[in-house]
Amino acid sequence: MSDGIILVDKPVGVTSHDVVNLLRKKLNTKKIGHAGTLDPFASGLLIAGIKKGTRLLEYFLEMDKTYRAELELGRITDTFDITGKTVEEREVPEISIDDITSVLKSFEGEYLQVPPAYSAKKHNGERLYKLAREGKIINLPPKSVKVHSIEHITLSQNKVTFTARVSKGTYIRSLVMDIGYKLGCGATTTNLRRVSQGRFSVDNSYSIDDVSQISVIPMEEAVDFLPGLLLSESESSKVLLGNQIHANGVAGILGHFEKDEIIRIIGSDERLIAVAKSERTSSFLKTLIAKDSKERVAKLVKVLGA
Repeated sequence: MSDGIILVDKPVGVTSHDVVNLLRKKLNTKKIGHAGTLDPFASGLLIAGIKKGTRLLEYFLEMDKTYRAELELGRITDTFDITGKTVEEREVPEISIDDITSVLKSFEGEYLQVPPAYSAKKHNGERLYKLAREGKIINLPPKSVKVHSIEHITLSQNKVTFTARVSKGTYIRSLVMDIGYKLGCGATTTNLRRVSQGRFSVDNSYSIDDVSQISVIPMEEAVDFLPGLLLSESESSKVLLGNQIHANGVAGILGHFEKDEIIRIIGSDERLIAVAKSERTSSFLKTLIAKDSKERVAKLVKVLGA
């Protein structure tokens, strides 16, 4: 199995860590990780890194995510989803699809959200869900998140479905709770599926039962959403030894970037060899290249090797 990432369609009823363990056994390699936990009751896209691909996973965590969710009106649970204990049931008033749409759309944009007490988020080094199961409910302060869009809204009896594209750190279960409070009848999440993460779609993912068919996305293709630099052969060799990147060793600029932006470093053989932080803008770098300057233009973050 080559280095890179794979796209897995996580089934309902298992944890993201369970999926990683299954992949380790089926692919016969220990070095596997994932980029973004999915709750056991949720399904959908899980980006997994294989071997050196695990060193790229942190760059996928920043991506926006899109979910298809279903909520039930009139029920409030301690976990904010159907797996939890029902703590309150309320009568659901007559609500039209226009009413529902208006309320859901009101959450588009930035808003302060409180993480669920039952979540994988850590408090003093402990997972919140572990503390909650011990009866230690931790109420964390609200955090600013962004809901880019809420679309494809449907209403059937007391069930509402919608598709939401959200920023890193947004909990759909908390969003559903907030929607329920705003409607005045409460709500809990009954179904949740991650359909995309950045440019990666669940439509291109594999079932954990089909691992023999899995296609690994190569390292350089996996992070082609990052701008970057193409290096000369001599500069590539130096970078692989841990030397920093200089303007006269740049053979090409891949996309636009600003100073202090994370960029990919592509060697002369067109393979990903490192990740770096730019010390100059791509526009200014063009001027330095034209002058054959020996000025340092990027600082290595991690060398991935040939």
